[in-house]
Amino acid sequence: VYALFLTAFIYPVIGHWIWGGGWLQELGFLDFAGSTVVHTVGGVAALVGAIVVGPRIGKYDEGINVIPGHSIPLAIAGVFILWFGWFGFNAGSTMAAVGVDFATIIVTTNLAAAAGAVGALALSWWVQGKPDVGMVGNGALAGLVGITAPCAFVDAWASVVIGLVAG
Repeated sequence: VYALFLTAFIYPVIGHWIWGGGWLQELGFLDFAGSTVVHTVGGVAALVGAIVVGPRIGKYDEGINVIPGHSIPLAIAGVFILWFGWFGFNAGSTMAAVGVDFATIIVTTNLAAAAGAVGALALSWWVQGKPDVGMVGNGALAGLVGITAPCAFVDAWASVVIGLVAG
């Protein structure tokens, strides 16, 4: 029911606002590969779902308990699969696998993901006193999410800044 409601009503409306000549597009809002349409809408929907479902069992039994992942190697493998797939997602939005736009988007996407990983590594090392591989993976994904909307509109140096901040 949740997925049906989201895909039948929410995504089409937000997508039209940004890509279909809607009010945000008329205001000059740019979202090349769907960072707002996909990630912001999905994030808000996930937040609503988390509020409705509530915290995981054991999360707040005695204080705040960390519930670690079960397999860091599989989590990082998933990060690399997503990272690779993001090239098709971002650059594929050009609708042609040739030309300057395609190559630029591949570069900005990769640089932002790498910078996000480095930013999260540095921050986790500084805060925890040791590097955290899980946070590095999250940082790479945050860099990818952060670059999705502007990937075709920014220079390489700006994609590094975007990735660092996101990570």
